[in-house]
Amino acid sequence: MSFNVLTAEFGHETNTFNKNSTDYDAFFKYFVYFGDDAITKRGHVNTELAGFCDCAREYGWKQTHVLSANAQPAGVVTRDAFDRLGGAIIEAAGGHNQRPDGILLALHGAMVTEFSEDGDGEFLWRLRAKVGSAVPIAVVLDAHGNVTQKMCELSNIIVSYKTYPHIDMRECGRHAGAILHRTMKREIRPQTLLVRRPMLAEVNLGRTDAGSMVERIARSIAYEREPDVLAVSVNPGFPYADIRELGPTVTVTYDGNENTHRAFAETIADDIWQKRFDVINCYLSVEEAAKIAKGYERHTGPLIIADYADNPGCGSYGDSTNLLKAIVEASIADAAFGPIVDVETAEQLYGHNVGDYVKIKLGGKFDPCFGGGPLELEGEVRLASDGCYTCDGAMCGGLSFSWGKTAVFRVGGIDILVVSEPSGIVDLQQFRAFGIDPAAKTVVGIKAMQHFRAAFEPIAGEIIVCDGGGLSTPRLEKLPYQNVPRPIFPLDREMSV
Repeated sequence: MSFNVLTAEFGHETNTFNKNSTDYDAFFKYFVYFGDDAITKRGHVNTELAGFCDCAREYGWKQTHVLSANAQPAGVVTRDAFDRLGGAIIEAAGGHNQRPDGILLALHGAMVTEFSEDGDGEFLWRLRAKVGSAVPIAVVLDAHGNVTQKMCELSNIIVSYKTYPHIDMRECGRHAGAILHRTMKREIRPQTLLVRRPMLAEVNLGRTDAGSMVERIARSIAYEREPDVLAVSVNPGFPYADIRELGPTVTVTYDGNENTHRAFAETIADDIWQKRFDVINCYLSVEEAAKIAKGYERHTGPLIIADYADNPGCGSYGDSTNLLKAIVEASIADAAFGPIVDVETAEQLYGHNVGDYVKIKLGGKFDPCFGGGPLELEGEVRLASDGCYTCDGAMCGGLSFSWGKTAVFRVGGIDILVVSEPSGIVDLQQFRAFGIDPAAKTVVGIKAMQHFRAAFEPIAGEIIVCDGGGLSTPRLEKLPYQNVPRPIFPLDREMSV
């Protein structure tokens, strides 16, 4: 029997502390593709959609792909963007007379809108209202989803990434699709249970290359081999959202009796709680990082300095200047730094010729309270570009994006990547496409949290991390939470469960 399956990708990771709302245009600046165009662009690389397409070919589905849409992490999603993009998927799902046999979605799990703290749950509620309760819905989530009870009740199947850096998107798409296929054949009737602990996030934000998450993921994969267990997801949560349902969760999608599976989920959640003080990273000050960079002698590769606190990949502005200021003042030579998001300065530099010496005020313009104000610098324009690049690494290889108008500005011995659109550093081509080879430098400063490791660890001589004071600071007590339930760790460090 051939099944009609509706597929779509619609995601956003919302940092509610970011003042810039995410409107319809913001999605198009990152990517919005419709129908077959989405499959052409994303259906053969490491994406959830590629996994969906794998299933369609393997199982002989008639696949209708509506759209693939995502925006860079930033502030709340506007009602207009949510209604137009989410509404297109819901409209395509049809009514009771033309509904699909199954629905397969890639969401994020941490979308917050102008009118709902649980954007993903709201979308699923509207979709259920359209197709009814009989149509099975399978959802793939980012590991950093804030999974809610509503999301679990409205979808039958939840599969979240098991890697951070995220490199298993296609695999998760296939996993969810395989469960959906068995559901449509009526072999199983899956449900998803949820447990959580009162924390803003797992203490290491879910790193799967080191620390306790390695064992948790291994246990989850082993438990998926048990009878009636279809998927186990350990979501570290996304703490940069001031909402009521956030933090680390464990979900089990199962067929049959719930009790045993809930008990397993509780053991994983207990482990997250019990190890809440086991921080892996040592977060340096920018001054400490610059001092290490000043004394660094390159042997096998460059020193990589990652500023966790200004990572555009989780909704920071990407324009904080504290780390760059420290590096400039330390007179670091043979270095690269980026990105600095500054539309005004990128436009200014774009209008100059290569080789021109220019005075600029760089960065620190969105909110100087988070990461420092503008830097007055004088240097040489080394490159001006439209900002387009195609990734070639493990995470995003084959996918093309754009920084918008982009320039490389050299100050002393530092090549600074100045861009118009925010994006976390995840791929070497984000530098190499603009004439900077990170592997050839002595020091490389980047605005990134964890994803960079997939591409940068192979070239690095050493990696250090710092807190430059931006919106994605790992010191969560610095953020002005108002809506999260209290007590909650680590805001209330002495609490017990």
